[in-house]
Amino acid sequence: MKELLEIMARLRDPAHGCPWDREQDFASIAPYTLEEAYEVADAIERGDLAALEEELGDLLLQVVFHAQLARERGAFDFERVVQGIAAKLIRRHPHVFGDERLAGAAEQSVRWDEIKAAEKAAASHGGGLLDDVPLALPALLRAAKLGRRAARLGFDWPDAEGVRLKVDEELAELDAALGSGERARIAHEFGDLLLALANLARHLDLDAEGALRSANHRFATRFRHVEARVAAGGGRTPAELERYWQEAKAQERGPG
Repeated sequence: MKELLEIMARLRDPAHGCPWDREQDFASIAPYTLEEAYEVADAIERGDLAALEEELGDLLLQVVFHAQLARERGAFDFERVVQGIAAKLIRRHPHVFGDERLAGAAEQSVRWDEIKAAEKAAASHGGGLLDDVPLALPALLRAAKLGRRAARLGFDWPDAEGVRLKVDEELAELDAALGSGERARIAHEFGDLLLALANLARHLDLDAEGALRSANHRFATRFRHVEARVAAGGGRTPAELERYWQEAKAQERGPG
């Protein structure tokens, strides 16, 4: 770790560092940080542990880069980052590092949220519950976080069935918007439908972002099969393309 920190400091050296690294700031590095986080998730999704090892290193570099930028400004350094997360983990696990006793993982999750909410309240200066939900989060992930935060105030459906009815309501409103032909209205109602679906996933205890990633993976895998069948001389009529698609789905399910 010491070597990595020294390398980063050398790259940022005003006289002898790398020109590209010297030109960067928090804002210019942030997109790379997000990209590396997604590449970690991708390696996990593919079950590629060799790639995961490499991508975790790339993600760690992003943390080190941001810490070096902050150190140069006299704000904080990497050691402060480590100390902060270590203290937070101890504070949020009183059942491990203290005398508190919890029945299981579900109760621990609730307790984690309680401690986190208390921390936010102590640090806030009159801000609302939603104020610190990052705008840069993927939209589905942010929707889930917004829903959970609103639920703390009791602003939520009592169960998944209530959200399911909301999905039907939003779908009907989208149909009405489609009938109007107004692009702005269609986009508005489509967004409301996606938000309702994100909240349904939350009530079903599903990761909407992860579910969509899996669906994207299935689509890409099936479409590659369709491409291969066409390349091998297959037809391109809608019926034939659909048949190839169904073949790919059947292969996923396997025999029986």
